[in-house]
Amino acid sequence: MSFWADRVLPTLVEKACRSHAILAERQRWIPRAHGEVLEVGVGSGLNLAFYDPAKVDAVTGLDPSAALLTRAAARVATAPVPVSLLEGVAEQLPFPARAFDSAVITYSLCSVDDPQRALAELRRVLRPGGELIFVEHGLAPDARTRGWQRRLTPVWRRIGGGCRLDRDMRAILRDAGFRSDDLTAGFTEGASWLSYTFEGTARPA
Repeated sequence: MSFWADRVLPTLVEKACRSHAILAERQRWIPRAHGEVLEVGVGSGLNLAFYDPAKVDAVTGLDPSAALLTRAAARVATAPVPVSLLEGVAEQLPFPARAFDSAVITYSLCSVDDPQRALAELRRVLRPGGELIFVEHGLAPDARTRGWQRRLTPVWRRIGGGCRLDRDMRAILRDAGFRSDDLTAGFTEGASWLSYTFEGTARPA
């Protein structure tokens, strides 16, 4: 499993997250970030190219995977904004309260062990008026797809770095005390069972 986690999985994640549909999502939402930014689940750094230097002072990227952070380090040099990388988990952010103006999380809440705790930590480190920008996949609205997601999740978790297909992201955000006025959701073309996508911005209620 160490070989899989360190060598195989980072390559698979990189390829999956460079699809045309996901690229369009990054281009749509990442430029919304502003000020001091925390990106949780920075992975291999695919979002870094899309931060707006006119709005962002600096980005701190956090990820539990040393292998993915090594890949992200290669993208830091060409990022349009200052970036620092740190190994860590979303459920225990190593930052003081009210340290960031905005936070970004893309395709990561599906994999954290405790999404409610992770979102509580994000609420803690966001400044008053701070904004969470998110793009996540999760539980589909129709019964047939939900059934497939729930059947496949136990196997998918084992090969996908803990990724779960059946989390209700809308409910998770709501229950964690975040309010979104622009959340949209829909199937990703060509991968409906895998990726019913939730995207938008949210603020602590």
